[in-house]
Amino acid sequence: MKPADILIAVMVAIIWGLAFVASRIALDELSPELMTALRFTIAAVPCLFIPKPKIAWSLLIAISFTLFLGQFLSLAYGIAHGVPVGLTSVVVQSQALFTIGFAAIVFGERPTPVQTLGVAVAATGLLMICGTVGYDFSVGAFAVLMISPLSFAIGNLLLRSARGVPMFDLFAWLCFSAAVPLFALALIADGPSPTWTSLTHLSLTSALCMLMLGGISTSIAYWLWGRLLRDYPAAQVVPFALLVPFVGSAASSIMFGERFGPLRLAGMLTVIGGIAVMVLAKRPQVLPKTA
Repeated sequence: MKPADILIAVMVAIIWGLAFVASRIALDELSPELMTALRFTIAAVPCLFIPKPKIAWSLLIAISFTLFLGQFLSLAYGIAHGVPVGLTSVVVQSQALFTIGFAAIVFGERPTPVQTLGVAVAATGLLMICGTVGYDFSVGAFAVLMISPLSFAIGNLLLRSARGVPMFDLFAWLCFSAAVPLFALALIADGPSPTWTSLTHLSLTSALCMLMLGGISTSIAYWLWGRLLRDYPAAQVVPFALLVPFVGSAASSIMFGERFGPLRLAGMLTVIGGIAVMVLAKRPQVLPKTA
């Protein structure tokens, strides 16, 4: 990779790591539904200037509801209900584990022995983290948070069907497809009056966090990441995502004084280690179709 593109990849990872902290701050004033809706509304602004890409509405909505709505709404709910920001950033990255598993089931992609080892290591780390649930946050909040990597993984696989579509245009319209139902959900869950009050009384700090989440973390960062994946093999780009949980955990420790017990810290490091093994392994083989 060119030095400039390496810097871009690192910058994107840092932005995504800091986005977990920005989400935590914004959730002090906004409900998970409204915060996520506002995030994607800001990111969908380019839809005013670019036409819908040549992709079926059914596929567009399916990708949007998994890769964006399901992933980020469950993430926001988990953070809002006490799951530490640093831990959340690690759990979301476990999507690599589920992506490989779903690809094996749906596309017959046989994981290599090294990838299988990585899956086993990451799964062990998740089990270690599960052993710490119930002390400082509820089992229910953690269960909802686990929807995030599952949705992320399904969205990754659905995104394969959108090859050849301009990346920036696609992500803008994916954000629009997520924002509309999320605002409807916020109106139902919070009520019209509280929703309006939250929007009109938003502090400058939370407003800046939302601009960071919608304009930078979602719109610009995803576009840059997609451009890197277009120009370089995934094996060169994806490992940079391993920086995200480290940035998220470090930033959370500085901003909120987040600390991890021995078992949870060991589990987080084990998950990241397993993910590293998975993404650095060779591409899985595709099983031959049976007659």
